[in-house]
Amino acid sequence: QVQLVESGGGLVQAGGSLRLSCAASRRASSINVMGWFRQAPGKEREFVAAIKWSGGTTYYADSVKGRFTISRDNGDNAKNAVLLQMNSLKPADTAVYYCAADPRPWIDPRGGMDYWGKGTQVTVSS
Repeated sequence: QVQLVESGGGLVQAGGSLRLSCAASRRASSINVMGWFRQAPGKEREFVAAIKWSGGTTYYADSVKGRFTISRDNGDNAKNAVLLQMNSLKPADTAVYYCAADPRPWIDPRGGMDYWGKGTQVTVSS
């Protein structure tokens, strides 16, 4: 079983920035895709961003393109870890952000993944 641990959430004013990080418990060979989803109060969980290790292909929701950047944490290439840099934050970005990961390199990550973290709260005040 893969465990994902998120960190970096918090409270920020509109226009500010936050960086989320997520680390997986297993080594590189078992995970090929990592990403983020979010769920705001009263809304369904939605895709935010994802990255595939092979080729570094990235995916973004239209609502965050140009403001959010997903990248692999290259502090240790053998470690499955991902970063989400969030700039120009808006109150509409307020949500619980969930890290996700999957061992299957062929999937469309926007449809969901096999492994999930417990979530970290991001609150953007106006």
